[in-house]
Amino acid sequence: MTRIEAAFARLKKEGKRGLIPFITAGDPDLKTTGELLVELARAGASVIELGVPFSDPMADGPVIQRASERALRHDFGLSELLDVVAQARATMNDVPVILFSYFNPLMQYGLERLSREAASAGIDGVLVTDLVPEEAEEFSAVLKAQSLDMIFLVAPTSTDARLRIISDHASGFIYAVSRAGVTGAREDMSSAAELLVERVRKFSDLPVAVGFGISNAEQVKETWRYADAAVVGSALVAEIERHNHDANLVQHVKEFALGLLPDKDR
Repeated sequence: MTRIEAAFARLKKEGKRGLIPFITAGDPDLKTTGELLVELARAGASVIELGVPFSDPMADGPVIQRASERALRHDFGLSELLDVVAQARATMNDVPVILFSYFNPLMQYGLERLSREAASAGIDGVLVTDLVPEEAEEFSAVLKAQSLDMIFLVAPTSTDARLRIISDHASGFIYAVSRAGVTGAREDMSSAAELLVERVRKFSDLPVAVGFGISNAEQVKETWRYADAAVVGSALVAEIERHNHDANLVQHVKEFALGLLPDKDR
């Protein structure tokens, strides 16, 4: 059982739902990224998504684009990013960490090398936004050899045939995008998300997490009504941006993450 599978199994046994925060590695710097990983784990994260900064983040909205731009100014690579995860892992208990990336930087690093070093560092899975299952067989195989999960995205526009293919290739959990378009916090949640989760469950027994647009505790609670976990990205990254030059940034972000949980789960 992978660490991701174990995390969702614990939630199910306890009758709970999960919170999956997203942060961009290197924003505002790698040292702070390590501290954020530890504190988000302590704040109750079920899984943490760690974004690999990329120069052309076409699936991301302006908040995460700006985070990538800030991180890229530090001129670090995947090796340094993995070192930060390895250092944080010792105090994160069993909270899984997923690399959230575009394919280009991973391919340039080397898929087999990445898989080996990611597993050694304590990474638990990879989500590649621009890699479809039909083109992911090689990468999926090298990840599986290191007991790493490959997470895939599904969207309201995905056909049933597409959902079946993705379900056949995914492991760990399935990430359901709540609406079409790029990432970004929204005031209202799309009803399409609930319908998408229902459709996914026809083809897969994997847990389903919903993301894109979730920004507060009320929306987290609503998402928990039909999904196994809620992903919060842009709202959390915006909080990092807001306190970018604040010595208490990590504490501010931890408190924001705690505030995303309904009272009984804090």
